[in-house]
Amino acid sequence: MQQKYVYLDHAATTPLDPEVLSAMQPFLSKTYGNPSSFHTVGKEAKDALEIAHQTVANAINCRPDEVIFTSGGTEGDNLAILGIARKHQKHGKHIISAKTEHQAVLEPLAHLERNEGFEITYVPVDKEGLINPEDVIAAIRPDTTLVTLMMANNEIGTITPIREIATKIKKQKQESKSAYPYVHTDACQALGSLEIDTTALGVDLLTINSGKIYGPKGAGALYIKRGLKLQPLQFGGSQMRRHRPGTENLPAIIGFAKAVEIATKNQKQYAETLIPLRDELITRILKEIPKTRLNGHPTSRLPNNVNISFLDIEGEALLLYLDASGVYAATGSACTSETLDPSHVILALGLPYEVAHGSIRFSLGRSTTQEDIDHVINVLPPLVEKLRKISPVRVDKKYYE
Repeated sequence: MQQKYVYLDHAATTPLDPEVLSAMQPFLSKTYGNPSSFHTVGKEAKDALEIAHQTVANAINCRPDEVIFTSGGTEGDNLAILGIARKHQKHGKHIISAKTEHQAVLEPLAHLERNEGFEITYVPVDKEGLINPEDVIAAIRPDTTLVTLMMANNEIGTITPIREIATKIKKQKQESKSAYPYVHTDACQALGSLEIDTTALGVDLLTINSGKIYGPKGAGALYIKRGLKLQPLQFGGSQMRRHRPGTENLPAIIGFAKAVEIATKNQKQYAETLIPLRDELITRILKEIPKTRLNGHPTSRLPNNVNISFLDIEGEALLLYLDASGVYAATGSACTSETLDPSHVILALGLPYEVAHGSIRFSLGRSTTQEDIDHVINVLPPLVEKLRKISPVRVDKKYYE
């Protein structure tokens, strides 16, 4: 009998949508021109690029010239954070963020603090990963240039009240007659799962990523509000309003734009389909496997995210056993998979290393079915029981009662 395989790591990356591949194919061979070239072949490429700008702009409700195409979420976050910090450092060198952010945010912040004299304030999160907007407002100082907080957490799925935070910041800026601080949000995990409207959110910068929405890897975009100035990370030509110079990766951009179009069109249906499956997986794991706990907010979470700590075992070992059983999941962010350090997100919730080490993230996707959920529940309990028998780890019962 052939083994069943269940892919539950869509938060790391997604398969390429056939419609996206079809949209990309002409630009891999036929429409090969450089969009900056002044001839017919170049104009064809430029026209396609402009349509891609318009498509993404329509999806997130902004102007086409406010969309800067990037190589993905990491570049977008780095460009937003380093670009604002360096361009506006005469105003001040203070930035506000949270310890639960993706490494694409935490690492540039650490670099600024370590090497460029910036000071970073990390606002606290509660035990479910939620940020209190009042804590953000209380942390703002006269020298604060930027607030960067993700729209939805990539590991535990908790949704941040970005709109409320941005509204409060805007009110404070109006009262103080200041342009600062700017607000950036990493929306890579939110795109396709939550509605993204840059105007309604009230943010100044927003990062999105292609590989999370069934588009090609190595593509993404950064929304930069019109009139906002930042320092580029690289220098060269005049592409992307000089914010991101260099010949555009047109096939990836076309694929990304198509993926954005599909994801935003189907966002509500996607959520309505996955939430019942998500909730069933959470309920059955917590009910059928003792000494387990849900990480993240129980309801204010991404429709595809299930993050569970299996106490008294190590997550890496369980991940290997799941893989052998045809279930593909993760212990945290794919960007930190090469380290055995426990999840910094779980630790930020106030949980000990033993709990963080036992956390597994199951992230559902368009192909996830009821049969997949049944398969996971079928193979998971005996694997956990087997590992607990040989594990020296014993976690205090207060973490699962």
